[in-house]
Amino acid sequence: MILSSVIFFFLLLTTSSSSLDTITVHQNITDGETISSVNERYELGFFSPGSSKNRYLGIWFKNTTPLSVIWVANRETPLKNHLGTVKLDSLGHLSILDGAGAVVWSSNSSAPNTSVKPIAQLLSTGNLVIKDEVSLDEDDFIWQSFDYPCDTIVSGMKMGKNFITGREMYLTSWKNEVDPSPGEYIWRYLMVKDKYPQEYLWKNSVMLHRFGPYNGDEFSGQTKYNAIDKDIMVLNEEDMHIQFTHYSTQYAIMFKLTPGGKVNISHLIMHNHEWIQDQFLPNDKCDEYGLCGPYGICSSVTPPYCECMKGFEQISTTNKTSPGNGTMECRRSKPLNCGVREGFVMYSSLKLPDTQNAVYNRSMSLQECQVACTNNCSCTAYANPNITEAAVGCLLWFGDLIDVRVYQQTGQDLYVRMADSELLDAHSKFSRKKRVIITVTLSISAGFIGLILALYIWSRKMKKRSSDVERKGRPGKALDKDKKSNSMKENTELPLFTLSQISEATNKFDVKNKLGEGGFGPVYKGILEGQEVAVKLLSTSSRQGVDEFKNEVICIGKLQHRNLVKLLGYCNDDDGTILVYEYMPNKSLDTYIFDENLKSQLNWSHRFHIICGIARGLLYLHQDSQPTVVHRDLKAGNILLDLQMRPKISDFGLARMFDGQESEANTKRVVGTLGYISPEYAVNGVFSTKSDIFSFGVLVLEIVSGKKNRGFVDEDHNDNLLGHAWRLYNENKFLELVDTCLHKSYSVSEVVRSVHIGLLCVQHQAEDRPNAQFVVDMLDGEGSLPSPKKPGFFVQGSEIVSNSVLHSINGLTLSQIHGR
Repeated sequence: MILSSVIFFFLLLTTSSSSLDTITVHQNITDGETISSVNERYELGFFSPGSSKNRYLGIWFKNTTPLSVIWVANRETPLKNHLGTVKLDSLGHLSILDGAGAVVWSSNSSAPNTSVKPIAQLLSTGNLVIKDEVSLDEDDFIWQSFDYPCDTIVSGMKMGKNFITGREMYLTSWKNEVDPSPGEYIWRYLMVKDKYPQEYLWKNSVMLHRFGPYNGDEFSGQTKYNAIDKDIMVLNEEDMHIQFTHYSTQYAIMFKLTPGGKVNISHLIMHNHEWIQDQFLPNDKCDEYGLCGPYGICSSVTPPYCECMKGFEQISTTNKTSPGNGTMECRRSKPLNCGVREGFVMYSSLKLPDTQNAVYNRSMSLQECQVACTNNCSCTAYANPNITEAAVGCLLWFGDLIDVRVYQQTGQDLYVRMADSELLDAHSKFSRKKRVIITVTLSISAGFIGLILALYIWSRKMKKRSSDVERKGRPGKALDKDKKSNSMKENTELPLFTLSQISEATNKFDVKNKLGEGGFGPVYKGILEGQEVAVKLLSTSSRQGVDEFKNEVICIGKLQHRNLVKLLGYCNDDDGTILVYEYMPNKSLDTYIFDENLKSQLNWSHRFHIICGIARGLLYLHQDSQPTVVHRDLKAGNILLDLQMRPKISDFGLARMFDGQESEANTKRVVGTLGYISPEYAVNGVFSTKSDIFSFGVLVLEIVSGKKNRGFVDEDHNDNLLGHAWRLYNENKFLELVDTCLHKSYSVSEVVRSVHIGLLCVQHQAEDRPNAQFVVDMLDGEGSLPSPKKPGFFVQGSEIVSNSVLHSINGLTLSQIHGR
């Protein structure tokens, strides 16, 4: 409804004894009507709250009991009777006049020029606006009530600050239930340039609570109604604000700051005009600001429990289970010294600390954030506040970490700086415990040591003698010089390093540089020719041999793709057989997805990009490389992650290359990893590119679920992971497969598509499985997918492995010798 006249117009109040009067416009509406929004969700009128006789101009939800007022114009200057006038003049001033014609409230707004024809509108959003009647821009307002919130936020409203005008938008409670004048509670955002916005609840000048923080998608600890609700944060040089939005014709959401200092979150069901209470903030005692002091963490139990972070100790005498008097304080057990070995301890599911003493960079990645904190001795912690798919942003704390609590569902990761001695102590404690166990075990077994050693030495001698005969006198693990020249130098252009070069690069294979150990042998970090490298040394006790070494050098040496690990060179002489790779700082995929403490570092965006990257790597191996390569050991442990968490397929020791028109091969020696081997390969020894596709499908389901296929048993149906996913697919319960640590922070469409593609890849018959090109197209596309057939179950029971000779490369890899 438009309120207008050529020069000005009057809104006259009807005389009534009821608490709610209506506004009447002589020219536009008949006596007794209210001014409503287009969709009749809101009304504008005069009202008296409760038992008060004062009159206020306000906006409220229509047809609700009790009256739900969202905005009051003259909250500090009420009318004392039922006489008054609302006027909009030709200059764009909206005013309330009392019975004597005195102005009791004004919008203090002016049109930019005299040619403007001001009109007033109550929009469907509940926003009262003054605009130019002839303006073509629907959002070009001379004035709007949304810029001057009172105690309530509804969809479309903002809280924040405009740095150009200096205007700040925040909520102030009513003084009491019958007096809308500003009370003693304020809910506002701290908006400071280069600082991360936070929302606080104040009582006069005392900070009571800090809500959130905002994680790029929602506010931690607050109710989110559905997937399309969105709080939008705007951060730029001119403006910093949060805009509350939701998209529903079925209900309306309202945040109201009560006179008692609570934030009441509720929603209105439109068809029956019923209010439903959703949440009160603060939630519990742990929401009290700084309850557990610096470096303390609060958990929401009764009474609240405070504990110090790792590496800190409580120094106050207050019982830490009753910290309500705010006297708890934690201090570092060992001071920081800015040593090169200082590191970080990660905490998950936390409300991030108060950012008043933090610096925010919106463009840095988490890895860049870690480097920045590591290089600044004053930096005490870092985190990425953004959980969305963009996942970019860096918070660096300088000083104490205050107001930290546990949020199980909406918490985030925090990395706290720790003294090197503290980290070493933790390692030492573990080492001492391990040494005690070893000592006791050796003491008990002392009587058998001699016999065991003798048997071991004898068996090694016999094995070496047999190996030397088989390899026609080749010394140790080294390749025959002639064969090395013929089969490797002619087939690869990789650099050949000397053992002394690699020894120098790894500081003589210093144990401090050891990254881990696999089936091939130990892996060391080193610096070779100015580049960080990973050095894989063939152990004398390794069951992998020269064939795998040669295969790795010849095969991967010819392959170049961003999703394949790069082999930089090798070494082979009488004293060592070594492979030199590019260094992957984030290790392997299984380090994250199967570790309860680390898996939360891989959000859904990371996981989906890893799935797509592996698929592109397979496409290169199967179709774009010459010759075609079948990996034969695709698994989570063979997917390495670089600094940006991009996946790279590694370990080509078991790979086979196809020339010409070959598409499959048969082998007597089945190699691979239990849980990833396809049925036709495990039973008949037939492998092809479709064998890799099966392994990829298993890997996809593992990435989505965070569960290992091998060893997983569904509690209700005794299914393995493939069977469990198949059952959920048939019951249309895709999302029950998703790793619980993701806390519903994922793209539903991407998850559903990934599970569907995973099931297509693990179908029992190889010909039913898609090729790598189709997999990549399906991951990139939005179209419909074919229905999968029942997956192939690789039963790890006696019916498969009985009467077979097993050869395990790394404890998880199976080989079977089949009779002709």
